[in-house]
Order: sequence, then C-alpha cells, then structure tokens
Amino acid sequence: MHRLTLTIRLLFVAAMLLLAGCATPPRSADPSGVARRTVSELAALRPAALNAVIASQVGERAVFEAEAASLRAALALPPGPEADDKLPEALRAAALFNIEKDAVLAHLLKVLPVAADKSAAYQREVLTAAHTQYWKEAAPLIPALLPQIKTPREFAIAAYTLLRDDDAATQRQMLLGAMHLNFPEWIEEPRLRALERRLRVDPRDDLLLRPPLADLLAAPMLSGYPVVFSFQRRDRERFGLALVRGADGRFVRNADGSYFNIAQLGLARSNLPGTITNGNTPQGVFVIKGTGTATNRWIGPTPYLESLLPVEAPVGLFDAPYAGAELPTIKPEDNKRAWTAQAYERFLPASWRDYFPIKEALLAGLAGRDEILAHGNTVNSAYYRGAPYFPAAPSAGCLVAMEYWSKDDGTLVHSDQLALVKAFVSTGKDVGYLVVVEIDDQPRAVLLGDVIEAVIAAERGR
Repeated sequence: MHRLTLTIRLLFVAAMLLLAGCATPPRSADPSGVARRTVSELAALRPAALNAVIASQVGERAVFEAEAASLRAALALPPGPEADDKLPEALRAAALFNIEKDAVLAHLLKVLPVAADKSAAYQREVLTAAHTQYWKEAAPLIPALLPQIKTPREFAIAAYTLLRDDDAATQRQMLLGAMHLNFPEWIEEPRLRALERRLRVDPRDDLLLRPPLADLLAAPMLSGYPVVFSFQRRDRERFGLALVRGADGRFVRNADGSYFNIAQLGLARSNLPGTITNGNTPQGVFVIKGTGTATNRWIGPTPYLESLLPVEAPVGLFDAPYAGAELPTIKPEDNKRAWTAQAYERFLPASWRDYFPIKEALLAGLAGRDEILAHGNTVNSAYYRGAPYFPAAPSAGCLVAMEYWSKDDGTLVHSDQLALVKAFVSTGKDVGYLVVVEIDDQPRAVLLGDVIEAVIAAERGR
C-alpha cells in the first residue's frame, strides 16, 4: 500500500510538471538510464514489456482528481498576483481533462478584457484557452485587445481565434489592417507571414493548387533513408494516416504483403496552426535523428521517433541524418541564416517547391517551435468522448498514434506507435525523415484508399 501511495504521489508531481504535452529528454541519452535502443532491440520489443502506471485506472484517477482540485482552487482565488500566476496552469488542466467548462468560461470572460495589461506569457495562455474551447464567447472581446497586443505570437493567436468564429472577408481585412498597423515589419516574422497568407488566401484555394502527391512520395529526400509520410486533412480533428517508405525506396509492407499503415492524429489540443507554439503538427519536411523514451508520462514509455524541424536542427543534420550524439554547436543566428527557402526546398521535388503550405515546417522552425515528436499516448481518451477524433487524444502539437493499456496495471496491450517504430527501422536504419502533408478537406478520417494510387505511382516511378 505504501508503494502504491508513493507511486501516485510521483505521478501527481509528474503531471504538474509535464502537463503541456510533448517534451523530450536530453538528446544524448535515454533518461530512464537505459542506453538508447538499437535497431535490433526495437525490432524485438513487445508491448507487454512496457508499462505506464498513469494509464491504469488507479493511477489515472489519482492524477485526475488532484488536478481537478487544483484547478478549482485556482479559479476560486481572488484577483491578484497569485491568481495570475496559477491561472495558466489551471487553463491547461481544464483543456487537458476537458472539465469545469462553465467555470473556466466565466473566469476567462473576466480576465480577457485586461489581458493586454499582463505579460505576453499570460496573454498566450488566456488567448489559447479562448481559441481551444471558447472562441464564440470570446470573439466579441478580442477586437478591442488587438491594438494593445504587441507580440507577434499573441497577436496571431488572437487573430486565429477571431477567424475560428468568423472567417468572412470583412473579418480578414480588419485583421490584416490591424496586423500591418501593429507590426510594420511583419514580413520578417514567420508567424505573421503565415497569418498574412491565411488572411489573404483561403486555405481551400491553396489545397486546389496542391501538386501531385505521387511526386512528393517519390522524392528522394536523401537516398537510402526511411521516410514516414503522415497524411492529414486540413481539419485536424480527423484522423490522419501514416505510411513508411523504407530505406530501399519501397513502402513497407506487412507480413502478408499489404501496405503497412496506421492512424495518426496531427491535432494539438489548442487546434492552433502549426507555426504557433503547441499548435497542430506543421506541414512539411522534418529530419528524424533516432528514437527515444519520453520523460513525459502523458506520452508514455513506448519509443518515439525524434523528429526535428528545420532551424531546430542544422542544415547539416538534414543533409546527413545521424542518431544519438549531441547536435553540433552552431550560433542560433548563423543557423537561422543558413535555413533559407532554397536550403529547405532542396528536400522537396521540383513540383512542390512553390507550394506555400508545405513550407509551414520551415516557418515553424524559424518561429522557434521544437520538440515535435511522433509518439504514443497514455491520456485517457474518455475525456474527449464525442469528439470527431475519439478514441484518440490530442497532444501539444505532436503526431500521436493509438495505444491501449490495461486498466488493471497499466501494461501496454496494443500499440500502433510501436508498430510505426518497427516499420521505420525495418530496413535497417533508425534515422531518416518525416513528411507531414494535408491532402484535402474532406470531413472524415484519411484512409489508405485516399492515397494508395499515389503510393503505387511513386513506387512505379522508382
């Protein structure tokens, strides 16, 4: 009994520290104290060898109840520094556990009008909460805030919240004018460049210009490395689909010869665009520099694919992926300068180099996003019952595969994430690339039938 109590306390501490979602350990080692798994070890790993107490009924309830109590206590505080300090964490908890909606809304409507008087970090959390669940109720309060928001990220979150409520041309023109007034040099800021495009061009029109998918699937990136392709809808509340092209250039098959594929969710809980911190997984090309085990218990112990954005990783790592070692020391300003549009476009086929949406990964990296992984999940999906993506759970911006855990003791029962890792290393390498692409705007999950013709065409053209 004492050990169980200690375990629950440790889970509570971990939850408080790691509520935000995706997080990685130091890149030089696995934080569990176990050496980074080799390709052969990954191939031999079985679900039953992995356990997450937080996924058990006892562990999950302990964390849920403690967090719910902390949330209520934070909302009950009188206005002042302590309330301001505890509100961001309370808002994240409310979104994660999908609880106390009415109380949070009432509190949000009180603090939004004075949010511009607070720090940018405070504004970010309040505006993100509004975008996540309360965009309709918050929308009337935001236009008055816009002239007072002087930081690009927070302005962009406010703008996207208004767009989520009303995407009419008059709304877009108003936001475009406000952005130009607040940020005369907006073109130098990647989040504002993405916002400007969103205000000027309907995303549905961009999708009509999408180049042939087969061209992207056949693109070499760098010959001899595996590639995960994650196909998503523009509406990220729908399941995406992941396939793996092996180091030999052929798409990985199951034992029976059929194409390996798994469902994969590219949705952040905030549902903000990919250039915003903790927004949806950006479209574009990432490098994968190996696998790892998360310290974040919401991700769980299943190995993740450690994907890095442009700028987060130097150009040299994209040119020659390698595993395990620390990234070379490069001055941030030199690294940013190296990541020109031309440097990024080298990893795209010619037909895709002028397609703006596929460059979201570059803009996200220039904006400072990082630690976007392809990982598993220990979050109880029952929090989101009734959502279009149920029985999945959204993340803080990573790609999430389905996993099922024993409610008795937290042992892993089935893992699409482990299957993905095994498929990725099946041709002998644990480094390579990830490509995330939105294929269209249909209001349903992506199925293999949506991309199979392009896959076959890409293989035929090898």
